[in-house]
Amino acid sequence: MLYTADSLHELIEEFAQLPGIGRKSAQRLALYILKLPKEEVAAMAAALMNVKEKMRYCTTCWNFTETDPCPVCSNPKRDANIICVVEEPNDVMAIEKTNDYRGHYHVLGGALAPLEGIGPEDLKVKELLVRITPEVHEVILALNPNIEGEATTIYLTRLLKPLGVDVTRLARGIPIGGDLEFADEATLSRAIEGRVAV
Repeated sequence: MLYTADSLHELIEEFAQLPGIGRKSAQRLALYILKLPKEEVAAMAAALMNVKEKMRYCTTCWNFTETDPCPVCSNPKRDANIICVVEEPNDVMAIEKTNDYRGHYHVLGGALAPLEGIGPEDLKVKELLVRITPEVHEVILALNPNIEGEATTIYLTRLLKPLGVDVTRLARGIPIGGDLEFADEATLSRAIEGRVAV
């Protein structure tokens, strides 16, 4: 076993706790940091502390923000009659990159996962229901296409339909550049159900 200095080992351990970072990637990152000039490392550390001190949740949509309400919720040019429900703040970032959606958001903070002990009370469901006023005419359920996302979609649909709001979900199907022969049955089925006129 190779000898590793305590400080380097500690940094590797910290990086290894990040999602999607395995032991080798953590070691590569730690060694990269070690090679950087001290000023750059200090700037990186300051940026980490800065984001922890300034960022909080918007008390309207529950997305990350430095101001409350967030820039989306406080923007009068956004369509407040449409709410797009997502699982996490990174989903908001993904949708915003398209520059196609002009409504508001609601971040649940996850999805229903009974086996992991995550129920409706652990998500921002009550906060969503409070936002369904007569002015809101559509709620888009933009949840991940997995078991937890499907369960959450079904649960929210049952809660929202009686409130008189249109409940829609993102279209699903074959990705651009994908081959039909490699698509699974569920994806093909969704693609056929969601077909559109050309």
